[in-house]
Formats: sequence, C-alpha cells, structure tokens
Amino acid sequence: MRLTRKRLCSILIALYCLFSIYAAYHVFFGRSRRTQDASLRGLRKGAAPARERRGREQSTLRSEEWNPWEEDEKNEQKHRLQILNKSTKEKKDFHVQIWGKAAIGLYLWEHIFEGLLEPTDVTAQRREGNLVVGRTRYSFITGPAVVPGYFPVDENNVVLILNGREKAKVFYATQWLLYAQNLVQTQKLQHLAVVLLGNEHCNNEWINQFLKRNGGSVELLFIIYDSPWINNMDVFQWPLGVATYRNFPVVEANWSMLHNERPYLCNFVGTIYENSSRQALMNILKQDGNDKLCWVSAREQWQPQETNESLKNYQDALRQSDLTLCPAGVNTECYRIYEACSYGSVPVVEDVMTAGSCGNSSVYHNAPLQLLKSMNAPFIFIKNWKELPAILEKEKTIILQEKIQRRKRLLHWYQNFKAELKMRFINIVESSFLKNNKG
Repeated sequence: MRLTRKRLCSILIALYCLFSIYAAYHVFFGRSRRTQDASLRGLRKGAAPARERRGREQSTLRSEEWNPWEEDEKNEQKHRLQILNKSTKEKKDFHVQIWGKAAIGLYLWEHIFEGLLEPTDVTAQRREGNLVVGRTRYSFITGPAVVPGYFPVDENNVVLILNGREKAKVFYATQWLLYAQNLVQTQKLQHLAVVLLGNEHCNNEWINQFLKRNGGSVELLFIIYDSPWINNMDVFQWPLGVATYRNFPVVEANWSMLHNERPYLCNFVGTIYENSSRQALMNILKQDGNDKLCWVSAREQWQPQETNESLKNYQDALRQSDLTLCPAGVNTECYRIYEACSYGSVPVVEDVMTAGSCGNSSVYHNAPLQLLKSMNAPFIFIKNWKELPAILEKEKTIILQEKIQRRKRLLHWYQNFKAELKMRFINIVESSFLKNNKG
C-alpha cells in the first residue's frame, strides 16, 4: 500500500515538471515566433495588396482581425458619396403626374411605360404607380375615386388622359379640362398636356378652345386616329393600343408562342355590321371554304364588355392563328391590330379611309394608319377583301421555320414600337415643359 502511494506521488511530480517545462517554452519562445509571423504577414500584404483584397472579398480574413485598408475603403466610399450628392444637387428633379381618366391610359402606363399599379385589383376605386425614367419621376393615378377637386394635386406638371369619342364622354372630358385650366390659372399647375381618345370620324373641334395656341392651357395634345391637326409641334399622333377596357392583358412572349405550329390560318372574332366590308369578308371566307381553316366567331351586335370566357376564347384565337383579319370599322384603326401583335399573329389590315374628317395632315400623307406605316409595321395591307383568298393560298405553302422567323420579327417590331413611343412621349413632354420653365 505504501509502495503504491509512493508511485502515485512520483507520477504526479513528473507530470508537474513536464507541464512547467511546456509553459516555460511558450513564455520565452512563443512571443518571438508570433512577432516573426506578424512581420511575414506584413511583408506579404505589402508585396501583394491586390491579392489580399481579393482574399478579403472571399472572406479569408476574420471579421475580428484588423483590416489595413479599412480607412482607405471608408475614404473612397465617402468620396463616391460626395460625387453622387454633388451630381444629384446639380440635376434638377423633374416630376410629371399622369391622370388616367380613360382606359387608354392603362395602355400608356402598363404596356408602353411598363409600369405597375397598386392595388392590382382592376375594380379598385383608386390605383397608383410610380417609376423613374432618366431624370424624371412619373406617377400615375386612375380609378373612379379620382374626381376633380377630391384628390391632392401633388405635381406642377400633369398629363391628362381623356376619352372624347362621343358626346357623353366629351361632356365629362370638358369638366376635367375646365378643372385643370383653373389649376393652371391659379398657379397650382404649371404645365398641362392631354392624351385624347378622339372621335372615330376625327370631329374633335370641341377641344380647340383648350389648346394653348388658342388661349387655353393645353401645351401638348396627343391624339388617337389620323387627325389632320397632327403637326408634330403641339399635336402628335398616339396609337389606339389594346382594349384595356376589356381587360386585355400585357402579354409576355414564350417559347410555344414562337415555335408551335398554329392550327388555324387566320382568325376573325368580332361584330358584323350590316352593309359593311366585314359582311363582304365573311362571304369571301365562305366561298372557298376558308372559314373552315380559320377561327371565325362573328356576332351581329357589339358587346362592350368581355366575360372571362369570351376573353379567353379571343386570346386563344390570336394565339392559335398565323394571321388576324382586321377589317375597318367606324375607323380603320382598331384594337385588334395591336392585340394581334401581342401574340405574334400577323395583322391583315384593310387599308381604306373611312368616312369623316380623318386623313392626311401637314406632316403625314399616308393615311390611314399614318403612325403605324411611318414606323414600318410588318403587316399585310390590302385594299379589298377579294385579295384574301390569294393571301391564304400563299399562307398554306409557308413552312413552319419561316413562320417562326416572321413571328419573331413581328414581336420584335412591336416591342420596339412601344419603346420608341415611350421615348418620343418623354422627350416631347420634357422638352416642352422644361423649355417653358426657362421661358
């Protein structure tokens, strides 16, 4: 027992001695090694700062370690911030508010400007959107709750979107123009432009009194249809676009839209007016049995609203047809032209002037559809539906690969068309409003 106790004490003494020697080694030799290592690291950093910077980006340095470039980085960041603040101060903020009081406003905002609206519910009482283009912030408001005198006028520059197609709409639009004119006269507004869904016969004399050149407050007028007033100085042509009042959506192209074989040569979904060219179109389709090869859904009475089912059927017709037949209605320009472009279905357009005051202007001599023609729309233009059978016969011989290329060209053109209109609109509005600010 005494012997065992003696051995245990010897073992403990030996362990104590070993520990003491280990501790003494670290005290006397460990410090100088750490100093050498630190010097080596400093040399490596001095010799290859770029490599060390990359190393920091890859998180090879721990966050608690000293960063020798921290001060430089802070100074550089501060310098960038100063330059940014300086350029922001030098650049004047320019804000434009768009009041959408006609459905065509949604085509401008959602399809051309590619803006979003909140809430997304199309039945909401008030919807709003904001976006920045270049140096300008655009805001858009629309909905039944946007009523003269019952919403805040937040900006000095306003674009008012109105419907002047018929008498009841003209009365409503006039109230808005009187309200806006009063805001200009009381200096609550500085600049006013109007986008107008004009009368289909181009009888828009009622708005003349509001134009600035006639003593009114409207500096710029963007008008739909081939008005002879168009001069590209203070009156500009604007496209009709898609039927947003029927909830026609923003369409995103996909692989199947471009590459799939389409089961129908053509489509026509619409109203047949008595003694119209649409009646002649239906007769021609039936003569050669081409109505069996086309998606045809005709009705005798115009329906202003779509059901979910009728909208889906119409979109399916566009999506599944190579051509979309676009006969003239009250005016040559129709929503169907733009809706066909959205789905890559080539519009076959009846290129004839309709009754009324529309026609050539001082800058355009290619009516009807001056705007589309000036931008080289890749459509099939015909003067008479008797030309259609030959077009359909030719269509039967076109192979899928050629149709795919044609769809790509059409969709690409339509995208560029909208982008070009956006830039034109912005340049015209900003140039006019800013110029008049200086004056």
